[in-house]
Amino acid sequence: MNENGIGFPIFRMNDIKNAFLAEDELKYADIPDDLLAEYKLERDDILFNRVNAEEFVGRTGIVKLIDHFVFASYLIRLRTKKNGIIKPDYLNIFLNSSYGIKQIRKFRRRAVNQANVNAEELKQIRIPVLSLNIQEEISKLSNESWNQTEQSKSYYQQAENFLLEELGFKDFRVEDDLSFVVNLSDVKSAKRVDADYFQPKYQKLVEQIEKHNAKLLGNLVSMKKGFEPGSEAYQEEGKLFIRVSSLSKFGIEDKDQKYLSDDLYGKLKVNFEPKIGEILLTKDATPGIAYVLKEAVEGIISGGMMRLKVNNDIDPEYLALCISSLTGQMQAGRDAGGSIIAHWKPEQIKNLLIPVLPKPTQQKIAELVRKSHEARKKSKQLLEEAKRKVEEMIEEKSN
Repeated sequence: MNENGIGFPIFRMNDIKNAFLAEDELKYADIPDDLLAEYKLERDDILFNRVNAEEFVGRTGIVKLIDHFVFASYLIRLRTKKNGIIKPDYLNIFLNSSYGIKQIRKFRRRAVNQANVNAEELKQIRIPVLSLNIQEEISKLSNESWNQTEQSKSYYQQAENFLLEELGFKDFRVEDDLSFVVNLSDVKSAKRVDADYFQPKYQKLVEQIEKHNAKLLGNLVSMKKGFEPGSEAYQEEGKLFIRVSSLSKFGIEDKDQKYLSDDLYGKLKVNFEPKIGEILLTKDATPGIAYVLKEAVEGIISGGMMRLKVNNDIDPEYLALCISSLTGQMQAGRDAGGSIIAHWKPEQIKNLLIPVLPKPTQQKIAELVRKSHEARKKSKQLLEEAKRKVEEMIEEKSN
C-alpha cells in the first residue's frame, strides 16, 4: 500500500466509519488490472471486517462513493441481489443494529491477540425480511444520513477555502526545494540540524501569515496537557479515555477507544476532563488535529493531547480551523519533524503563528464550520433513527 496515489484507492477497516465507507484516510494499492474486476467495488456494496482486535470484528459499512475502489483482503464484500427481497441499506443498518451485532458476537472466535468471523459463519447470520416498504424507509434514512455527512464535508471545505483565500494562500506552493542555503547562526538559533526544518517554504508561509495581524497561539489561549495512565489501566468499559487516534477535526470518533475505571476517572477528572468550548489538540503521532468540544464528555484526555482554553480575542472555531488547515499543519510538521514518531512540544505549540483576521471574517468562517458540525450531528441522528426503527420493527414482529 502507498499514500502516493499509485494504483487504486483501497478501503481498509479504519475507513468504515459510522456504517459508511469514508475516503478521509485513503491509501492506494497497485494491483494488476486482472484483479481489479474481482475486487472492484460498486455503489451499495457492503464491507464487513472479519478479523482484527475483538472490538473491531464485525464493523460494517456501505459504499456510497463511486470510483475504482478496491478493498483489503481481511474485509468481506456483501452484495445483495438486484431486485431481491433485501435492500442493501437495510442489510447494512441491520448488521449495525443491536440485533445484528449480537449475532456477530455469537460467531466471533477469539485467538491470542485477535478475533475472527469468517465468510461461512457470516452466511449463517439470520436476517429478518421486513416488507420492502419498511426497507425503503430505512434506505431513505440511511441515504439522508450519508447526504448529511457529505454536506458536512462540503461546509468544512468551504470554510477552509474561504480562510486560505483571505490569507492569500489559494495558490500557495508547498513543494520542497532541492537545494538551499542556511546560515550557521540560524541553525544554532533553532537548535535543529535536520534540513527539512529550514525548507524555504516555511519562511514563505510565516511571511504570508505575518501580513494578517499574526499572534502567537500562547497569547490567545491557556494550555493544559493530558494524562497518560499506562496501558495497564485500560478497560473494556468505564469512562472514556480520549487518545490521539480517537480525535479528528470533526470530533471524537468511535475508533480504537479505550476506557478507565470509575475510580481512576474520579481522581483525574478535575485536572484532565475537557470542558465544552475548549479546543482539543493533538501533539503526538499526528500533531495539529484541533476540535472545539461541543458536548460534555465523561472522560479524560491522553498525554498526547492538549486542552486549549480560548480568550475573547479570537473565535474558537476559527482558531481550530487555522490550526487544522495548511497554516497550522505546515508549522506543526516543521516543528514536530526530525524524529521517527512526531512529537510537538508544548513550547513549540505556544509559538504557533496564528493569523487573526477581522472579527466579521472570523465569524463567517466559524459559521461554515458550525454548519459542518451540525450536518455531521444530523447524520448520526438519522443513522441512529434508522437502527432504532429496524430494532422496533423486529420487536414488533416477534411479539
